[in-house]
Amino acid sequence: MTADEIVMADRAIRVGMVDDHRSPIWGIERVLDPVDDISLVCSASTVAGVLAGMPLDVVLLDLRLDDGTTPRENVNSLSAAGVATVVYTSGEHPALLRSAARAGALGVVLKSAEESVIIDAIRAAAEGRAVLTTEWAAAIDGDPELAAVDLSPQLQKVLALYASGETSGRVGAALGVSAETVNEYLKRIRQKYADAGRPTRTKVDLFKRAVEDGWLPVPQRHRSRGISDRRQ
Repeated sequence: MTADEIVMADRAIRVGMVDDHRSPIWGIERVLDPVDDISLVCSASTVAGVLAGMPLDVVLLDLRLDDGTTPRENVNSLSAAGVATVVYTSGEHPALLRSAARAGALGVVLKSAEESVIIDAIRAAAEGRAVLTTEWAAAIDGDPELAAVDLSPQLQKVLALYASGETSGRVGAALGVSAETVNEYLKRIRQKYADAGRPTRTKVDLFKRAVEDGWLPVPQRHRSRGISDRRQ
């Protein structure tokens, strides 16, 4: 390796990728292999997995994972580790993107985007700049129909237990409150969504809204998982 090559390697942006499908990872490998200042150093099916690998500057994060985590949780974990997040998704999912934005993601790139768009997004995120794409602008432009709802820690616990199939009585027993109190909490959650212009007339509506806002994980699909480190 020449001196110039050593300097370039030292300056390379270290990228990790979180996706529970292998095909997108292979695609990013193909895109980044010829790029001197960016290196895909590891990939995993979970955020915990990718953070267990090499130090990273930027992570390309799939919006929908099967490990029971939410976009909000995943972006928070990456931010806490000092890693910039760019959402890398096959669909726009505006409400989910808004949840990721509120947690600190710098932007979104569609998996169908041109190679130059992906590369520019990684460089921008590595510098702490927002990734300006049409999809990101649409997700954070303040459309009231997509307004995210904030829930207190207690309401989050109630919602998570209720969504797991527990009755109000069992939720109350787990939290040390009465079933009536649980029902009042659920009423508050529904009212918050109603006030945001996103009514929840049924339990399915409620769970759908909560998934959109990152309060509940996306329902799991059976996929293979694993982690690969390209420098092992």
